[in-house]
Amino acid sequence: MSEASTTSSIRTLKWSGWTDRGKVRSNNEDSFLGLRFNAMEVNRLGKYGEASLEQMDYVFAVCDGMGGAKAGEFASQIATEKITTMLPRAFQHAASGLESGFGDVLTELFAQVHKALAYVGSSYEECNGMETTLTLGWLTPGWMYYAHIGDTRIYYLPRRLGGIRQLSHDDTYVGWLFRNGQINEREARTHPRRSVLQKSLGGSNQFVEPQLGAVACEPGDIFLLCTDGVTDGLYDSALLDLLRPAPTTSADENPARTVVQMSVQNSGRDNATALVIEVGV
Repeated sequence: MSEASTTSSIRTLKWSGWTDRGKVRSNNEDSFLGLRFNAMEVNRLGKYGEASLEQMDYVFAVCDGMGGAKAGEFASQIATEKITTMLPRAFQHAASGLESGFGDVLTELFAQVHKALAYVGSSYEECNGMETTLTLGWLTPGWMYYAHIGDTRIYYLPRRLGGIRQLSHDDTYVGWLFRNGQINEREARTHPRRSVLQKSLGGSNQFVEPQLGAVACEPGDIFLLCTDGVTDGLYDSALLDLLRPAPTTSADENPARTVVQMSVQNSGRDNATALVIEVGV
Protein backbone atom coordinates (compact mmCIF):
# COMPACT_ATOMS: atom_id res chain seq x y z
CA MET A 1 0.00 0.00 0.00
CA SER A 2 1.36 3.42 -0.91
CA GLU A 3 1.99 6.09 1.71
CA ALA A 4 -0.79 8.26 0.26
CA SER A 5 -3.43 5.52 0.34
CA THR A 6 -2.36 4.37 3.80
CA THR A 7 -2.60 7.89 5.18
CA SER A 8 -5.99 8.61 3.65
CA SER A 9 -7.52 5.36 4.91
CA ILE A 10 -6.68 5.92 8.59
CA ARG A 11 -9.13 8.13 10.43
CA THR A 12 -9.66 6.71 13.92
CA LEU A 13 -7.89 5.26 16.93
CA LYS A 14 -9.13 3.07 19.75
CA TRP A 15 -7.14 2.92 22.95
CA SER A 16 -7.19 1.45 26.44
CA GLY A 17 -4.85 1.75 29.41
CA TRP A 18 -4.46 0.05 32.76
CA THR A 19 -1.98 -0.12 35.64
CA ASP A 20 -1.61 -2.28 38.76
CA ARG A 21 0.93 -2.14 41.58
CA GLY A 22 1.19 -5.94 41.58
CA LYS A 23 1.39 -8.36 44.49
CA VAL A 24 4.65 -7.21 46.12
CA ARG A 25 5.21 -3.46 45.79
CA SER A 26 3.56 -1.12 48.29
CA ASN A 27 3.25 1.73 45.76
CA ASN A 28 3.01 2.12 41.99
CA GLU A 29 6.01 3.78 40.32
CA ASP A 30 4.55 3.34 36.83
CA SER A 31 2.68 6.06 34.96
CA PHE A 32 0.85 6.09 31.65
CA LEU A 33 -0.47 8.93 29.55
CA GLY A 34 -2.74 9.51 26.58
CA LEU A 35 -3.00 12.94 24.95
CA ARG A 36 -4.92 14.42 22.05
CA PHE A 37 -3.45 17.70 20.84
CA ASN A 38 -2.92 20.23 18.07
CA ALA A 39 -1.50 23.76 17.93
CA MET A 40 -4.46 25.19 19.82
CA GLU A 41 -5.31 22.73 22.58
CA VAL A 42 -4.33 19.62 24.48
CA ASN A 43 -6.65 17.11 26.16
CA ARG A 44 -5.82 14.20 28.42
CA LEU A 45 -7.49 10.99 27.40
CA GLY A 46 -9.41 8.60 29.61
CA LYS A 47 -8.47 4.99 30.22
CA TYR A 48 -10.27 3.88 27.07
CA GLY A 49 -11.95 5.47 24.10
CA GLU A 50 -12.16 6.03 20.37
CA ALA A 51 -11.62 9.26 18.42
CA SER A 52 -10.77 10.75 15.03
CA LEU A 53 -7.24 11.42 13.76
CA GLU A 54 -8.39 14.01 11.24
CA GLN A 55 -7.96 17.15 13.38
CA MET A 56 -5.68 16.09 16.22
CA ASP A 57 -2.48 14.13 16.85
CA TYR A 58 -2.25 11.56 19.65
CA VAL A 59 0.56 10.62 22.01
CA PHE A 60 0.69 7.63 24.33
CA ALA A 61 3.47 6.96 26.83
CA VAL A 62 4.45 4.64 29.66
CA CYS A 63 7.08 5.31 32.33
CA ASP A 64 8.63 3.16 35.06
CA GLY A 65 10.18 5.28 37.80
CA MET A 66 13.03 4.31 40.10
CA GLY A 67 14.39 5.77 43.33
CA GLY A 68 14.12 5.61 47.10
CA ALA A 69 10.87 6.20 49.00
CA LYS A 70 8.42 7.67 46.47
CA ALA A 71 11.09 9.24 44.22
CA GLY A 72 10.42 6.71 41.45
CA GLU A 73 6.73 7.48 41.49
CA PHE A 74 7.50 11.20 41.33
CA ALA A 75 10.01 10.68 38.47
CA SER A 76 7.47 9.00 36.21
CA GLN A 77 4.93 11.74 36.95
CA ILE A 78 7.45 14.46 36.02
CA ALA A 79 8.00 12.72 32.68
CA THR A 80 4.30 12.62 31.81
CA GLU A 81 3.84 16.27 32.80
CA LYS A 82 6.72 17.35 30.53
CA ILE A 83 5.12 15.51 27.62
CA THR A 84 1.82 17.30 28.27
CA THR A 85 3.42 20.76 28.13
CA MET A 86 6.07 20.29 25.42
CA LEU A 87 4.40 18.44 22.55
CA PRO A 88 1.56 20.94 21.91
CA ARG A 89 4.23 23.65 21.82
CA ALA A 90 6.18 21.68 19.20
CA PHE A 91 2.99 21.24 17.15
CA GLN A 92 2.43 25.00 17.29
CA HIS A 93 5.97 25.71 16.09
CA ALA A 94 5.44 23.41 13.12
CA ALA A 95 2.17 25.16 12.27
CA SER A 96 4.07 28.47 12.33
CA GLY A 97 6.49 27.24 9.67
CA LEU A 98 9.38 26.32 11.97
CA GLU A 99 10.77 23.10 10.54
CA SER A 100 11.35 20.42 13.15
CA GLY A 101 11.24 16.73 12.37
CA PHE A 102 9.67 14.33 14.82
CA GLY A 103 13.13 13.07 15.76
CA ASP A 104 14.30 16.54 16.76
CA VAL A 105 11.14 17.16 18.78
CA LEU A 106 11.28 13.86 20.63
CA THR A 107 15.02 14.08 21.28
CA GLU A 108 14.50 17.51 22.82
CA LEU A 109 11.56 16.22 24.86
CA PHE A 110 13.67 13.42 26.34
CA ALA A 111 16.48 15.87 27.07
CA GLN A 112 14.09 18.18 28.92
CA VAL A 113 12.68 15.32 31.01
CA HIS A 114 16.23 14.27 31.87
CA LYS A 115 17.15 17.84 32.82
CA ALA A 116 14.08 18.21 35.05
CA LEU A 117 14.76 14.94 36.85
CA ALA A 118 18.42 15.77 37.36
CA TYR A 119 17.49 19.18 38.79
CA VAL A 120 14.89 17.83 41.23
CA GLY A 121 17.17 14.96 42.20
CA SER A 122 20.01 17.32 43.06
CA SER A 123 17.74 19.78 44.90
CA TYR A 124 15.97 17.41 47.31
CA GLU A 125 17.72 14.69 49.27
CA GLU A 126 14.68 12.41 49.18
CA CYS A 127 14.73 12.57 45.37
CA ASN A 128 18.46 11.97 44.94
CA GLY A 129 19.10 9.48 42.15
CA MET A 130 15.52 9.51 40.82
CA GLU A 131 15.23 7.98 37.35
CA THR A 132 12.59 6.82 34.92
CA THR A 133 12.23 4.89 31.70
CA LEU A 134 10.10 6.45 28.96
CA THR A 135 8.50 4.80 25.95
CA LEU A 136 6.36 7.02 23.73
CA GLY A 137 4.30 6.67 20.55
CA TRP A 138 3.12 9.69 18.51
CA LEU A 139 0.32 8.85 16.08
CA THR A 140 -0.63 10.88 13.02
CA PRO A 141 -2.61 9.71 9.95
CA GLY A 142 -0.62 6.85 8.47
CA TRP A 143 2.35 6.95 10.86
CA MET A 144 3.43 6.09 14.35
CA TYR A 145 6.63 7.82 15.47
CA TYR A 146 8.25 6.48 18.60
CA ALA A 147 11.03 7.26 21.07
CA HIS A 148 12.32 5.09 23.87
CA ILE A 149 14.84 4.76 26.67
CA GLY A 150 15.01 2.06 29.35
CA ASP A 151 13.32 -1.35 29.49
CA THR A 152 9.69 -0.39 29.02
CA ARG A 153 8.58 -1.60 25.60
CA ILE A 154 6.60 -0.87 22.48
CA TYR A 155 5.25 -3.78 20.46
CA TYR A 156 3.84 -3.71 16.92
CA LEU A 157 1.14 -6.17 15.81
CA PRO A 158 0.67 -5.60 12.04
CA ARG A 159 -2.66 -6.78 10.65
CA ARG A 160 -1.27 -7.57 7.19
CA LEU A 161 1.77 -9.62 8.21
CA GLY A 162 0.51 -10.99 11.52
CA GLY A 163 2.68 -11.80 14.52
CA ILE A 164 4.15 -9.47 17.12
CA ARG A 165 7.38 -7.46 16.94
CA GLN A 166 9.19 -5.56 19.67
CA LEU A 167 10.14 -2.16 18.24
CA SER A 168 12.03 -0.85 21.28
CA HIS A 169 15.42 -2.14 22.38
CA ASP A 170 15.79 -2.93 26.07
CA ASP A 171 18.62 -0.75 27.39
CA THR A 172 20.14 -3.61 29.36
CA TYR A 173 23.05 -5.98 28.82
CA VAL A 174 20.55 -8.84 28.82
CA GLY A 175 18.58 -7.07 26.09
CA TRP A 176 21.76 -6.81 24.03
CA LEU A 177 22.42 -10.53 24.49
CA PHE A 178 18.89 -11.36 23.36
CA ARG A 179 18.97 -9.06 20.29
CA ASN A 180 22.23 -10.66 19.21
CA GLY A 181 20.89 -14.20 19.52
CA GLN A 182 23.12 -15.21 22.42
CA ILE A 183 20.20 -16.07 24.72
CA ASN A 184 16.55 -16.91 24.06
CA GLU A 185 13.41 -15.24 25.44
CA ARG A 186 13.11 -17.68 28.35
CA GLU A 187 16.74 -17.14 29.34
CA ALA A 188 16.36 -13.36 29.08
CA ARG A 189 13.30 -13.42 31.35
CA THR A 190 15.13 -15.34 34.08
CA HIS A 191 18.59 -13.76 33.80
CA PRO A 192 19.72 -12.30 37.17
CA ARG A 193 20.76 -9.00 35.50
CA ARG A 194 17.62 -8.55 33.39
CA SER A 195 16.53 -5.40 35.28
CA VAL A 196 19.93 -3.64 35.42
CA LEU A 197 19.54 -0.59 33.18
CA GLN A 198 22.33 0.85 31.08
CA LYS A 199 20.30 3.94 30.09
CA SER A 200 17.46 5.90 31.70
CA LEU A 201 16.36 9.48 32.28
CA GLY A 202 17.64 11.27 35.38
CA GLY A 203 19.99 9.83 37.98
CA SER A 204 23.71 9.94 37.21
CA ASN A 205 23.28 9.48 33.46
CA GLN A 206 25.30 12.09 31.57
CA PHE A 207 23.94 11.68 28.04
CA VAL A 208 20.44 11.07 26.77
CA GLU A 209 20.23 9.29 23.42
CA PRO A 210 16.76 7.83 22.94
CA GLN A 211 16.04 5.21 20.35
CA LEU A 212 13.93 6.79 17.58
CA GLY A 213 11.85 5.17 14.88
CA ALA A 214 8.75 5.33 12.70
CA VAL A 215 6.24 2.80 11.41
CA ALA A 216 3.85 3.30 8.50
CA CYS A 217 0.61 1.85 9.86
CA GLU A 218 -2.75 0.86 8.40
CA PRO A 219 -6.21 -0.10 9.68
CA GLY A 220 -6.13 -3.13 11.94
CA ASP A 221 -2.61 -2.58 13.22
CA ILE A 222 -2.18 -2.65 17.00
CA PHE A 223 0.50 -1.13 19.23
CA LEU A 224 1.20 -2.14 22.82
CA LEU A 225 3.22 0.04 25.20
CA CYS A 226 4.03 -1.64 28.50
CA THR A 227 6.35 -1.69 31.49
CA ASP A 228 8.59 -4.61 32.40
CA GLY A 229 6.09 -5.74 35.00
CA VAL A 230 3.85 -6.86 32.14
CA THR A 231 6.56 -8.77 30.28
CA ASP A 232 7.71 -10.40 33.52
CA GLY A 233 4.39 -12.23 33.57
CA LEU A 234 3.71 -12.76 29.86
CA TYR A 235 5.76 -14.09 26.96
CA ASP A 236 5.43 -12.33 23.60
CA SER A 237 3.32 -15.22 22.29
CA ALA A 238 0.87 -14.74 25.18
CA LEU A 239 0.60 -11.02 24.40
CA LEU A 240 -0.23 -11.89 20.81
CA ASP A 241 -2.91 -14.36 21.90
CA LEU A 242 -4.51 -11.74 24.17
CA LEU A 243 -4.54 -8.96 21.57
CA ARG A 244 -5.57 -10.90 18.45
CA PRO A 245 -8.19 -10.89 17.09
CA ALA A 246 -8.36 -7.10 17.29
CA PRO A 247 -9.69 -6.03 20.71
CA THR A 248 -12.68 -3.86 21.43
CA THR A 249 -12.42 -1.00 23.89
CA SER A 250 -15.47 -0.57 26.08
CA ALA A 251 -16.15 -0.20 29.76
CA ASP A 252 -16.62 -3.96 30.08
CA GLU A 253 -13.92 -5.08 27.64
CA ASN A 254 -10.61 -3.26 28.16
CA PRO A 255 -7.73 -5.12 26.46
CA ALA A 256 -5.07 -3.25 28.45
CA ARG A 257 -6.74 -4.33 31.68
CA THR A 258 -6.85 -7.92 30.41
CA VAL A 259 -3.12 -7.84 29.65
CA VAL A 260 -2.21 -6.33 33.04
CA GLN A 261 -4.45 -8.60 35.07
CA MET A 262 -3.16 -11.72 33.33
CA SER A 263 0.44 -10.61 33.88
CA VAL A 264 -0.13 -9.89 37.58
CA GLN A 265 -1.87 -13.23 37.96
CA ASN A 266 1.18 -15.00 36.46
CA SER A 267 3.83 -12.98 38.32
CA GLY A 268 2.95 -9.72 40.10
CA ARG A 269 6.51 -9.11 41.34
CA ASP A 270 6.51 -5.57 39.92
CA ASN A 271 4.12 -2.79 38.96
CA ALA A 272 2.48 -3.57 35.61
CA THR A 273 1.15 -1.05 33.10
CA ALA A 274 -0.14 -1.38 29.53
CA LEU A 275 -1.51 0.85 26.79
CA VAL A 276 -3.17 -0.77 23.77
CA ILE A 277 -3.77 1.33 20.63
CA GLU A 278 -5.70 0.00 17.64
CA VAL A 279 -5.59 1.82 14.32
CA GLY A 280 -9.01 2.07 12.66
CA VAL A 281 -10.64 3.27 9.45
